[in-house]
Amino acid sequence: MLTDIFLKLVAQYSPDKALANDLWLEIFTKYSEPKRHYHTITHLENLIKDLTSVKKSITDWETMLFAAFYHDLVYKATNSTNEEESAKMAQDRLTLIGFPPERIAACYAMILATKNHEPSTDPDTNLLLDADLAILGQKQDDYQLYAENVRKEYSIYPDFIYNNGRKKALQHFLDMESIYKTDHFIAKYEKQARINIANELEDL
Repeated sequence: MLTDIFLKLVAQYSPDKALANDLWLEIFTKYSEPKRHYHTITHLENLIKDLTSVKKSITDWETMLFAAFYHDLVYKATNSTNEEESAKMAQDRLTLIGFPPERIAACYAMILATKNHEPSTDPDTNLLLDADLAILGQKQDDYQLYAENVRKEYSIYPDFIYNNGRKKALQHFLDMESIYKTDHFIAKYEKQARINIANELEDL
């Protein structure tokens, strides 16, 4: 599914099938790195599934898809510049296929926005951010697996360091007026997300 979506997307801008295949292989390889447990191909599939459900509300679907595919291309638990590096790689790859410069800039900005998840003046960006956090509002068993997988990604850190950082991140979400930025995702996930986060905080 993801392979077809990506290759068809690239084909609209470049006839070079070998390049398209190489770009997809790079994405698949990055999201399949052994140290990844949550930020995987499955996360990418779920993200695009959630975005597809609001496709009619998205102004630039192709830029959204590219931002989704590249948003976690670089992911290292010890790295504070994952989003910047991912955005730069997206910029480089999209330049190779001849994607319009102004849309490359928009894609770059969308990926950077996933760093802090602050509300954006761009409606498409808000939808991407909400879809990226959809896991927070899933049923309890799915959320529990997500929390365990994030812990595995940060296994380099002992509990006392990880738990303190995780508590701050979770409390940050609870302190928000709403975790999600768009009506669709607020209605779909907000209530359960707050329950899930509060439960994880109690367990830490």
